[in-house]
Parts: sequence; C-alpha cells; structure tokens
Amino acid sequence: MTFKKAFEHHRTRRGGNDNTLVSVIMPMHNAERYLREAVESVLAQTYEKWELLIIDDASTDSSVDIANEYVSADPRIHLLHNPEPIQMPSAPRNVGVHAARGRYIAFLDSDDVWFPQKLEQQLPLFHDNRTAIVYSNYEKIDDKSIRSNRIVSSPSSATYNTLLLGNIIGNLTGIYDTHKVGKALIQNIHHEDYGMWLSILKQGYIARNTETTLAAYRETSRSVSSNKLRVTSWQWNIYRNVEHLSLLRSAYYFMFYAIKATYKSLI
Repeated sequence: MTFKKAFEHHRTRRGGNDNTLVSVIMPMHNAERYLREAVESVLAQTYEKWELLIIDDASTDSSVDIANEYVSADPRIHLLHNPEPIQMPSAPRNVGVHAARGRYIAFLDSDDVWFPQKLEQQLPLFHDNRTAIVYSNYEKIDDKSIRSNRIVSSPSSATYNTLLLGNIIGNLTGIYDTHKVGKALIQNIHHEDYGMWLSILKQGYIARNTETTLAAYRETSRSVSSNKLRVTSWQWNIYRNVEHLSLLRSAYYFMFYAIKATYKSLI
C-alpha cells in the first residue's frame, strides 16, 4: 500500500473531518525517557475532543512499545510511521498533518508537556474570521521536569510582519484552524515551525495569544535552542531563501531577532 493510500485508509477508518476535533501531532524518535509524560499531558486535557497522532521516525529504543500501550488503552491515540525516516521533525509532522481529521491542528514534541487547560483556553479565541493561529506563553523545564518559573512570555498578537521580527510562537503552544487556511505542510528546513507560521500569517491572518502559560518546554543540552550559532544561521536562511527578503530587509529583521533570541536564552 502506498503512503498516500495508507493515510487515506487511516482517515476513513476513523471517520471524516470533525469541526470540533483537535488533531495533536507528535513526532517521535527514541523518546522513551519522556514520552509517557508528554502523552499523559494530552490525556489530562480538560477539553476532551482530540486525537493524538504519534508518528514514529525510526525509533530503536522502547518508544514504539510505550506508544502502543497508549494506543491499546485509548481509541483517541494512534501510532503512525514515517515511511522515509530522516530524523528531522518536518517529515513525521507532515505525516500527521496529512492523516489528521480534526479542524484544528496542534503540535507537541515527545519531550514537552501541555498543561491541562491548554486546548480549553485556546479554542474560543478562533471566534473571529481573522484569527488563524492561537498560541500561549510557555515555561522552561529541565531534563528532570523541574519547574523554576522561567516563563517565556509573548506579545498578545502577531501578524506576518511582526513575526518576521522573530518567532514568538512556541511550537508546542501553537494551534491553527484548517477551515481558514487549509492544511499547512511543513518544509524540510531547519526552524520549520517558524516557516509554517509565517506561511499562514502571510495569507493575511493574525495569531492571538491566550496570555496565559499553557505548556512546558524541556530545555536540555541537546535542545535545538542550545546551539545558538547554528540556530542563527537557520533564521538567516528563512529570511533570504524561504521568504526571499532583500539583503537590507533581512538584516533589519535579523537585528530584532538577535535581540529577542538573546533575551529568551537568558530566561
């Protein structure tokens, strides 16, 4: 069975699109240490109309076995497999986006955590025609899940132009409305989530912040954000080669990005 037929079969088996359903996309690669905590945080949501799509990307540890435990225990949880593993989050996320049947699509990495009222607080903010993305503030935790009130706060709203100043949408907090923008596929680039949010807002929509802290981002020595030099090169690539901004405009936005990124790293 081809990949396309496989995910269409998967969707048909579970029914058609649902206007109140949230599809949660969780890429997974060797995530046995934190996977249970991530999945349990979805199970703890006060808003219960969700499906969790865990997409395995060639894990060699016990991640698949752990995921299958949850699949067996809750019909809202499904395990998919990336047919062409590349150990980058773009491919498994796209597998999930293709298979999702919910109106709303949200993202949670397998080492991060949601707080119980995340979805309940976010969905009402989609009430107007202009809002396509809803996000929240988030808290940094360490590899032992210890919280120390390190809150990353973001502005109350964002447009395409303001988002060019730097990504204020933590991917673990973002959720978008497919009825307004369709399914936003993710480019195989670094900072792929930032590129996706830009592509949505470029259509003229806005993003809104709940202005509450609804998720926890796990910061470890292996976190992408821990390698500042590499991340800044990815940001420049998005300005120049994805958004095709002029050298002058790229330099202008990069200056603001650098200031914000430095501040965020100190939290």
